[in-house]
Amino acid sequence: MRLTQFWEHMEETFGAAYARSVADDQVLPQLRGRTVNQAIADGDNVKSVWVAVCQAYDDRVPSRIRR
Repeated sequence: MRLTQFWEHMEETFGAAYARSVADDQVLPQLRGRTVNQAIADGDNVKSVWVAVCQAYDDRVPSRIRR
C-alpha cells in the first residue's frame, strides 16, 4: 500500500479533517502505544499501520477498503 492510498482510505473512513486528527492524536495499542503519524515516522510499513487502524476502528472502516 502506498502512503497516498493510505490517506485516501483514512479520509474516506473519517473525513478529511478528522482523519488528520485521528492520525495525530489517537494512541493505538495495535501500534504499540503510538499514533498513526508516529508509527509512519518510525518507518512502520504503511499497510501494517492501515491494518492497525482497521482493527482499532472495526465498526467504522468500510468493508470494501479493509486490508
